[in-house]
Amino acid sequence: MEIAVTDNPQQSRYEARVDGQLAAFAVYVRRPDAIALTHVETLPQFRGKGVGSALVGNVLDAIAAQGARVIPHCPFVADFIRRNPEYAALVADGYRAQV
Repeated sequence: MEIAVTDNPQQSRYEARVDGQLAAFAVYVRRPDAIALTHVETLPQFRGKGVGSALVGNVLDAIAAQGARVIPHCPFVADFIRRNPEYAALVADGYRAQV
C-alpha cells in the first residue's frame, strides 16, 4: 500500500491518499512561530493500517524541512511524538508537557 501525503493549503490540512483515494487528513493552523496540528482523522476503511501514523510522520518531516516548530493539540499527534522521540525537538516551547 503506497501512501501519498500532500499539503492542501486551501483547506489548511495535509492529506494522505491511498491509490488516489483520500484516506486521512491532518488539520493545521499556521502561526508565526509554529504550526498547530489540531485534528487528525483517518477514514473508517483505512483505520488500523498505519495510514494515520504515516501521515503524521510525513507532516512532521515537512514541518522540520520548513524550519518550523509544531504545537501538538491533537492527542494522536502528541502520542505519535511520544512513541517517536526523534520528533520531540520539533515541539514548540511551552507545549512539551503535552508529549
